[in-house]
Amino acid sequence: METESPITPPPAMQEMSERYRRQKETKDYVLSVLMPVYNEKATLHEIIRRVREVEIRKEIVLVDDGSTDGTRELLRDEIEGKYPDVKVFFHPQNRGKGAAIRTAIEKATGDYLIVQDADLEYDPNEYFSLLEPLLDGRADVVFGSRFLGGGAHRVHFFWHRLGNGFLTLLSNMLTNLNLTDMEVCYKVFKADVIKNIPLRCNRFDFEPEITAKVAKRKCRIYEVPISYSGRDYDEGKKIGWRDGVQAIWTIIKYRFRD
Repeated sequence: METESPITPPPAMQEMSERYRRQKETKDYVLSVLMPVYNEKATLHEIIRRVREVEIRKEIVLVDDGSTDGTRELLRDEIEGKYPDVKVFFHPQNRGKGAAIRTAIEKATGDYLIVQDADLEYDPNEYFSLLEPLLDGRADVVFGSRFLGGGAHRVHFFWHRLGNGFLTLLSNMLTNLNLTDMEVCYKVFKADVIKNIPLRCNRFDFEPEITAKVAKRKCRIYEVPISYSGRDYDEGKKIGWRDGVQAIWTIIKYRFRD
């Protein structure tokens, strides 16, 4: 009588399992997930569910940045105080993504801090691979990269990709880094690194500002490939060409001042 051979998990699942095993063997740590929120009523419940399901000790620090689409009411009625690992804070008016991240950094208590948008463009299951260079002592800061390979990528705007490449190139020229994706949301920091950097930018210019400042401080920076499910403007995308112009100014400004 023939016996069935055991089912071998696919390589990606085996890699995830091994990565999780190694991280469980690492000393206890807490990951603070910094989530700036502005008019994300349609996706907020789902992204919180996805983040909470990741098997890492964590706290989710939500900062509503003056939402006007019902997100604030949803946070107050259905999320605030309902989960032990979720903290909710409110800006009285819209100040911008960078301002919301600054508030989240002040309130975070974890050993490592990661920025997570409140839409569904980025996959929280990739926290494992992003944390790995930090947990094994190689890195102080880890950037995700949508352009190094990684998992599935939605085919998206040509001009956005071109603009992103230009901003990354300009940033690299002035910081002497060789990043492939300076504008990426997924950036992970040791807490003592990010909490000791003075941040001033209020909008999407947070990305070039923090890149310039970790470069100036000679932080050990790694990049990790990630997947990307980009959305379009009909689905709520907010960044525009004015933010690109502001990013150029920010890259140049923080090359020469702190």
